[in-house]
Amino acid sequence: MKILALDSTATTATVALCEDERLIGLYTLNSGSTQSETLLPMVESLLKLLGLTVDDIDMFACAKGPGSFIGVRIGAATVKGLAFGTDKPCIGVSTLEALAANLIGLVGDDAILCPVMNARRGQVYNALFRMMDGKLTRICEDRALSIQELETELIKYQLPVYLCGDGYDVTLKGMIQLTVAQTPELMRYQNAYSVATVALEAYRNGERTTDAELTPSYLRLPQAERERNERLAREASESNRNKN
Repeated sequence: MKILALDSTATTATVALCEDERLIGLYTLNSGSTQSETLLPMVESLLKLLGLTVDDIDMFACAKGPGSFIGVRIGAATVKGLAFGTDKPCIGVSTLEALAANLIGLVGDDAILCPVMNARRGQVYNALFRMMDGKLTRICEDRALSIQELETELIKYQLPVYLCGDGYDVTLKGMIQLTVAQTPELMRYQNAYSVATVALEAYRNGERTTDAELTPSYLRLPQAERERNERLAREASESNRNKN
């Protein structure tokens, strides 16, 4: 089964082509370029170099979030567009689970895999995982929380902790008590191969999402909407005070 996978949920844009678990091609940019300008050309370039077309793809996969609101939308829209009308599986996976999958082979059963993405406003997007009998096992659902809350939770496990994701540096700086294991640079960033392997496992477990059913996962409202709600709340509060 040929799988075309991509991730544009952070500053890293990455596209992979796999034959089941076997990696055939991987194209990654970590330049901070606008995803809307780079992602589709990356897909087209990789397919051309491999002598393939979209018609040769058996399954499409993308990181569906959390992450940058714009990046999540671009990734989902790109996969939906590529898969449209093909009646082929189109599977979205958690960005955090795909990041954790980067660390398979690096850690054993006695460690916590802790993907972190910078959610701004003093928070990170996070989920915790652990290797159990050679498989990635989820400990908690995707969430947004403060670095201090995350540190308090991680200390309780009393196990080595491996961070990955674009929140790596900000999380390290924000942790006061916990010392984490060092994650190699190459394994810290989004990798479309990991997206493909997580999607393949979901497919083998019976998931059959179509392009129409693929839905992004944001966890939080977009910044503009949050700011609008905060402004409306302030205005309502001021209006109530004036009435009193």
